Amino acid sequence: MVGGCRSILALSGLTPEHDTMQFDRDLDVKGLNCPLPILRTKKALAEMESGQVLRVQATDPGAQKDFPAFAKQTGNELIGQQEEGRVFAFFLKRK
Repeated sequence: MVGGCRSILALSGLTPEHDTMQFDRDLDVKGLNCPLPILRTKKALAEMESGQVLRVQATDPGAQKDFPAFAKQTGNELIGQQEEGRVFAFFLKRK
């Protein structure tokens, strides 16, 4: 979904002081395995403006290590993450 901010509870130590995480775009990569979630995230971030937040929803267990490494490598900021059931959500702020 593109446009407008959405709100979601962010339940991680990476979360800012707020109890909700705002995001500008939502990317669903559930069911995809490495490297597709990262490749689609890279493409989505390239289409966004600096400072905008992308929420990525993934089911690949490797995503828990892949997304922090991706953020560090690309300079985009991982501002939050959460796990609900078998779905991982990552909040990346575009550099």
